[in-house]
Amino acid sequence: MPAPRSDTTRSRSFRRQGTIPGGQVNREQYGTRHVPVLLTRAAELLDPVLDRPDAIYLDATLGLGGHAEYFLRTHPALRLVGLDRDTEALSLAAERLQPYRDRTTLVHTRYDGIADALAEAGLPATGSVHGLLMDLGVSSMQLDEAERGFAYSVDAPLDMRMDPTTGLTAADVLNTYSHGELARVLKVYGEERFASRIAAEVVRRRAKQPFRTSAELVALLYDAIPAAARRTGGHPAKRTFQALRVEVNAELESLRAALPAALDALCPGGRIVVMSYQSLEDRVVKHELADRAKSRTPLDLPVELPGMGPLFRILTRGAEQASAAEIEENPRAAPVRMRAAEKIAQEETE
Repeated sequence: MPAPRSDTTRSRSFRRQGTIPGGQVNREQYGTRHVPVLLTRAAELLDPVLDRPDAIYLDATLGLGGHAEYFLRTHPALRLVGLDRDTEALSLAAERLQPYRDRTTLVHTRYDGIADALAEAGLPATGSVHGLLMDLGVSSMQLDEAERGFAYSVDAPLDMRMDPTTGLTAADVLNTYSHGELARVLKVYGEERFASRIAAEVVRRRAKQPFRTSAELVALLYDAIPAAARRTGGHPAKRTFQALRVEVNAELESLRAALPAALDALCPGGRIVVMSYQSLEDRVVKHELADRAKSRTPLDLPVELPGMGPLFRILTRGAEQASAAEIEENPRAAPVRMRAAEKIAQEETE
């Protein structure tokens, strides 16, 4: 059985502070060259609802603050509530957004901590937000910092925690999960065909020496995955590393909890934009938005009942992708899938 997961949904406010406790960060490295994904399209969708004197913008995955900086700069009255689980990213974002510090509240929490973050900002958890952005997945900074262990191309400790202050590491998962649990993680979160085979090899090798570094895991994957399969579908470690990252950070369970809270936080006329980077995330987003865009009138009734119409309307046709030009400028935009919706009615509560 896996070791108990510690609670990573912690909420801590850093409003009006220029720095946030965390590891050492390199502002010169990230402050200028960070390119926000699909910024132009996100602006087309959110600018119309943020151009008002009382607008609230909630960035549920603040990262390095690229999207937030654009919206704060272009909407002088806008107020930001920014969330991120990564203390180093928050530190960089706080520096980047320093000119707007009187209009920002930055909170150290996972994106399923939306309700608590809004409360810290003095806002209701329901109906208070005009524009909301979720840019899911691992950030450029997390990929680039080798010691975080997200990248399979360099040897590093098997960490993979987006919040490096708490929770299980990837090494913990590899060294403590049973064969069945490991196979489930690899198959479900990585869609790995050879999940059982890889899990068996992990269990065999860890009995001699626990896993510590990414190079050890990559070497195992080259041995466990048949040569013919290694020649297709990208790097043989890609799916396993994705699966471990999703498990370590509870990404899908966090997303399933965060989306309802995000949609409830929007006021009528408010809009949400979600960017996903893998099919598992996109599927969760697609189904949640589609459910909210359906009529709530029972199917056996011939007319729609008053107050039982859809709560949302979908703003994108399917999942939108980055253009070839944007991918050329920013290759990490290649896998992005964007979906957006607008709240057209507030669900009545008793």
